[in-house]
Amino acid sequence: MVWVLLIIAAVVMDQVTKRLVAVGTDIEIIKEFFYITYCENRGAAFSILQNFRWGFIVLTVIALVVMARAMISQKHALARFSLSLLMGGAIGNMIDRLFKGYVVDFLNFYPFGYDFPIFNAADVCITIGVTLLFVYIIFFYKEQPKDKVSEIKEAKADSPEPEE
Repeated sequence: MVWVLLIIAAVVMDQVTKRLVAVGTDIEIIKEFFYITYCENRGAAFSILQNFRWGFIVLTVIALVVMARAMISQKHALARFSLSLLMGGAIGNMIDRLFKGYVVDFLNFYPFGYDFPIFNAADVCITIGVTLLFVYIIFFYKEQPKDKVSEIKEAKADSPEPEE
């Protein structure tokens, strides 16, 4: 239940922050480093695959189904936490694509003078979720032990047949 609440919180945070940014907004927060800039992104990360709206929606639905199944099968808190962030971010951006035809981005950074691509709260959730999922896979994930019956069947299948 806590994981569902985390998904909902991520979606709400994403949608509320997007609603707070008005069309045409360009506000300097930290001079030459951080701005709130309204941007309509019709692509994916870094604006790749522009105007692939329905493809992104279909891929997002498939990804959500896969992540929901993984969430059910995984009992580790880090796996569930990372999947919750991923799902919340994916749903937040999918809502924009479904109802607006584009994703609203507004966080605009210039680290070391480099114009980093503009992003949103859902993208932050997705990035943190992916990073934590990698940490989980590398340091905590263990293959589930096979049951004895399937091990015996595999052993018999691999052994050579006696010649007659």
